[in-house]
Amino acid sequence: MMIITLFVLLFGLMLIGVPVSVSLGASTVITAMIFTNDDISGFADSIFYGLDQYTLMAIPMFILAGSFLSKGSAAQRIVNFAKSLVGHLPGGLPISAIFACTVFAAVSGSSPATVVAIGSVMYGAIKEAGYPAKYAIGTIATSGSLGILIPPSVVFIVYGVTADKSIGKLFIAGIIPGIMLSLMLMAFAYFGAKRLGFKGTKPLSFKERFKAFKDAFWALLIIVIVIGGIYGGIFTPTEAGAVCVVYAFVVSFFIYRDIKLKDIYKIVLDSAMTTSMIFFIIANAIIFAHFLTSQTIPHQITQMILDADVGPVTFLIIVNILLLIMGQFMEPSSVVMIATPLLLPIAFALGIDPYHLGVIMIVNMEIGMITPPVGLNLFVASAITGLSLKDVVMASLPWAITIFIGLMLITYIPAISLWLPSLLFPSI
Repeated sequence: MMIITLFVLLFGLMLIGVPVSVSLGASTVITAMIFTNDDISGFADSIFYGLDQYTLMAIPMFILAGSFLSKGSAAQRIVNFAKSLVGHLPGGLPISAIFACTVFAAVSGSSPATVVAIGSVMYGAIKEAGYPAKYAIGTIATSGSLGILIPPSVVFIVYGVTADKSIGKLFIAGIIPGIMLSLMLMAFAYFGAKRLGFKGTKPLSFKERFKAFKDAFWALLIIVIVIGGIYGGIFTPTEAGAVCVVYAFVVSFFIYRDIKLKDIYKIVLDSAMTTSMIFFIIANAIIFAHFLTSQTIPHQITQMILDADVGPVTFLIIVNILLLIMGQFMEPSSVVMIATPLLLPIAFALGIDPYHLGVIMIVNMEIGMITPPVGLNLFVASAITGLSLKDVVMASLPWAITIFIGLMLITYIPAISLWLPSLLFPSI
């Protein structure tokens, strides 16, 4: 009865428009007051202890670094580099947009930021090349979702903190799935363009491609710094966030010179607001997770699953259905904070690797960001294009199906997620 009350309150509050963070905290406190004799003032201690984690410092750092780069010309330079490589293919511009989103995702770590930065540059160009508007916006909204899978990813950090797993290993686990989904979207764009009658053009010369690479070099280098630094043992993922901030500022302010002193206050303020939102969700999710654990609810659910003789295959089907539904209504960090304490013990009992589960959760969140009613990328794409939300949803549907196919491959072929981490981090 307690479990039912907790989740009825949680989703009931969200359905009447109460913010997710407040719903998490309120449902937990009300349930505790009804069914237990616990001193709810202890929840405050849980929040302070839960937020007092060195790893969480990476979140504001990566958000600020992404803001510096997305407000400058880094996105345009990455787009130009992508066009120089694949722009000559049938569907070259949409493929360039997907390629640019993949690269910028590795720069910003944010899905909405990727949609804004690349979409603002590429949407008009794709339309002017003769592609239907819906085709153009479907490309941008969907490929922008890669921002939460390709490292550095804020949502991976949230999962790592919640599951108490290595952030560096999670980052590496997202690389091959991210590249695979990117290639699948590119293939969809290629065959879609051929079906629409678009033909290839003459590729650019090596000299022109090298010039585009040179222009984008400083923006691209941040990927090498983050991944290389973490893998090389030069710094931790948290320290990588701080390095990213300094590097992004230097590149945008001193090298590209597209950010002025007057812009810095606004950039820092926007980043602080985003960080505050995420941390408020985390704080309330800590209360939720603490209550679940103290009442042995994950253990009870795990035992129910095991008693029902549910195997790993069936469990992963249930996980994907649950996460797809939650992802359609809630922000990714919220879903991760709620679902991880419930799902991780069951996955452990069934022999499912926690890093594999983490990647599955993030890919589900990608799909959630491009499906109604609360897919954030849909709203962002609608805002930058002027198209109605309904048009954006319909345009994104075929691309979302492509990612869903990728999700099935990632779910049932663990090596896609685990091969590279096991190679680079054999002792973790």
